[in-house]
Order: sequence, then structure tokens, then C-alpha cells
Amino acid sequence: MHPIRRFYSALLLCLPLTAVADDVQVAVAANFTAPMQKIAAAFARDTGHRAVLAFGATGKFYAQINNGAPFDVLLAADDQTPQRLESEGQGVAGSRFTYAIGSLVLWSPRADYVDPQGRILAEGDFRHLAVANPKTAPYGAAALQTLERLGLRERLQPRFVQGENIAQTHQFVASGNAELGFVALSQVSEGGRIAQGSAWIVPADQHAPIRQDAQLLEHGKDNPAAQALLDYLKGETAQAVIRDYGYAVE
Repeated sequence: MHPIRRFYSALLLCLPLTAVADDVQVAVAANFTAPMQKIAAAFARDTGHRAVLAFGATGKFYAQINNGAPFDVLLAADDQTPQRLESEGQGVAGSRFTYAIGSLVLWSPRADYVDPQGRILAEGDFRHLAVANPKTAPYGAAALQTLERLGLRERLQPRFVQGENIAQTHQFVASGNAELGFVALSQVSEGGRIAQGSAWIVPADQHAPIRQDAQLLEHGKDNPAAQALLDYLKGETAQAVIRDYGYAVE
């Protein structure tokens, strides 16, 4: 056999053994934007698969998935939405798990503005308080629960500036459209510490736990990259990133 023909014959024999990289379409809760971008880069490096990320409010993703959006995996900001999708046949049974437990924080980009006990809510002279839509954003629901527990919800409600999701809520505060607001700790922390401004980290007993569950969706049940991503989220590389952004992991 001619050497060149021998070379191509050998190459063809190798092709079936070559690992095929796949894309996985991932709906990601807005609060998990920064850590997921880092995790996706590491996932691509370590596995060869590519996570294609869309960020937004969990409630809106629920509606999109029910309307046929071709997501393979949901990384929700709560645990109820994945459970609901599974019960309705949109999620693969047995695939749900908690990938992160979130922390709520009252934050301002201004140093020494928000005190570490959150007394500013009752005593401060501010005009606007940013809160995510509680109907679609679990961090917004946690914010309202906190204000209810403090007996301040009715008093402060006229000052609310409502974000569609937690990313928009953070933007309202960062841009100065609201002096302070309830956001996810992951949005304002780095290495477990507040990176800029001042904040009150809301104690966990002030609201229901923010358990964020991952769910393999029916659209992705035959996609090896989808299962690979879920497995990767349970590994130490991903969990180190998750902890670094102020989340707890199980």
C-alpha cells in the first residue's frame, strides 16, 4: 500500500475512537452568572464540552421551558422550580440536586453606608430600595420575607425599585438608581469578602433557605455533555469556585 494511503487508512480507523465534544444549553439563574462563567471555562478545558449559557430569572426560564425552549440543563435560583418541572414531565426524574445555597445581602456601592446589622433599613434616610421581582426571582422573595420579619415591608414598599431579576436589581444599585438594595452575596463578593462598598449579610434565619437546584431537562437527557456538566458541578473544581463566591455547598 502506498504510504499516503496507509496514513489515511490509519487515520480513519482512529476516528471512531476520538472523543466527540458536545454543546450543552444551560439556563442559569442570574445570581450565578459570575461563578458559572468561571465554571464553564474550566469545564471546557477539562472535558472538551462547551456550556452555552443563558442568564435570567428562574421564573422566566420555567415559562420558556414549558413553551419549548431547547435548554438541556436548568441551574435554578430555588429548589421549587426544578421540582415542579420534574413533576410536569419537563425534568428527568432523579437528576435534581442542590448545587449551591445562596446568601442574601443588603448592599450599597458606597463605603460605610450600609451598617453590618442592617439598621439603615429602619433608621436610614434613603429614597429607593432595589428588590428583585419576588414572583420570578427567589432572592426577591427572600428579601420580602426579611422585610416582613423585620416589620418593615409595608413602610418601605413605596420606596421599592423592582428589578426583573437579581442581575437588573444589582444594576439599579451599582448605577445609583437606588441607594441600596437586596442582592445575592455572589454578586458583590470576591474570595468570600465584600469586594466593594458596604453590606449587611442577612442572617439565614430571616428568610427561607435559598437552595439552588440543578435539573437535567428532558431536552438534554440524551446529551452526554449535559450529564457531564452536572457531574462536573459536583466536583471539587466547581465547588471551590462556588464557595469562593459566598455560597455554601452540600
